[in-house]
Amino acid sequence: MRIEVHNLTRCFGDLRAVDNLSFSFGSGDIFGFVGPNGAGKTTTMRIMATLDDPTEGDVTIDSISAVQQPEKARQLIGFVPDTLPIHSDMTAHEYLDFYARAYGLRGGRRIDVVFEIEQFCNLMGLRNKLMKALSKGMRQRLSVARALVNDPPVLVMDEPAAGLDPHARIELRELVRQLAARGKAVLISSHILSELSEMCTGAVIIEQGRLLRAGLMNELDGESSLLIIRAEQSQTALHKRLLETPGVLQAQVVDGTVQARVEETLDTGKLLSGLIAAGFTITEFRRRKTHLEDIFMSVTKGKVQ
Repeated sequence: MRIEVHNLTRCFGDLRAVDNLSFSFGSGDIFGFVGPNGAGKTTTMRIMATLDDPTEGDVTIDSISAVQQPEKARQLIGFVPDTLPIHSDMTAHEYLDFYARAYGLRGGRRIDVVFEIEQFCNLMGLRNKLMKALSKGMRQRLSVARALVNDPPVLVMDEPAAGLDPHARIELRELVRQLAARGKAVLISSHILSELSEMCTGAVIIEQGRLLRAGLMNELDGESSLLIIRAEQSQTALHKRLLETPGVLQAQVVDGTVQARVEETLDTGKLLSGLIAAGFTITEFRRRKTHLEDIFMSVTKGKVQ
C-alpha cells in the first residue's frame, strides 16, 4: 500500500494554505508531519481524509484517488482529528458500535470487531463510561479506536498527543507502533518532536504550505552530521572558530558545548587536530545522532502565513 500526495494546493481566497505539496509513504511506515503553526498540516490531512477538496493536485492510495473516488478512498483511510466531538449521552462502547453499524457491520461480526478494537486500544474498562466523563487521554484512545472500526490500511492522525500527560503519551506511542507493526501506514502530526523521533521511520517537514524536506529518517539529514564539542576555553571563542572553518555549515552554543552541523565529507580528525593546534583544550568531541528537532530547526525559519 502506497500513499502519494501529488502537487497538492489549497487556496482560501488569496491565501495558499497548501502550496504544491508532494510526498509519499507506505505500509509499515510511521511518518511524522511537522511544521510551525499555520504551516498547512491540518488542511493537508483533511484533504487526505476526503473532508476537504484541494484547489489543485490529488492524493492517491495505490490507484484510488481521494479527489475522483472519495467514497472508495474513505474505506482506506482512518482519520483521527485533533479533537474528538463529545456526545454527552453516549458511552464509549455505544460510540464505537454506532460507527460499526455505519460501516455496515452486522450481527456477530459487529460485536466481535468492536470487542477486538476495545481490547487492542485498552478501552475495556471504559466501555460503559459516558464520553463526557472521559479524560483527554481516554478520548484520544477512543478516537483512534473509532478510526480502526473498518480496519483501514492508512491512518492519518492530527495532533493526537496534544494535551496528554506523559503516561498517556507513552501509551499512544506504543499503540502507534503496534499499528505500524500490523502493516498500517501512519501519518501523524505533532509539535512534540522528541516523541516523533522515538517512533517515526520518516518525516515530512513543511512551512507556509511548502515542502522543505521529506523521506526516511536516515535520509533527512542530507549530507551533514552533528558534532558536540566542548573546550576548557570560552565556548564563544570555540563557536567563532568553528564558524570560520570550511565544512562547518552551522554552529550554536548549547548547554556549555558547541553543536556544529558539518558536511558529511568533512575530516573530523583534521578538525579536531586543527582546534588543538589553535590552542583549544578539547574535553568532549563526539558525533551525535541527529534528532528530528535538529533537522526541523535547521530547515525552518519559523514563518507563518
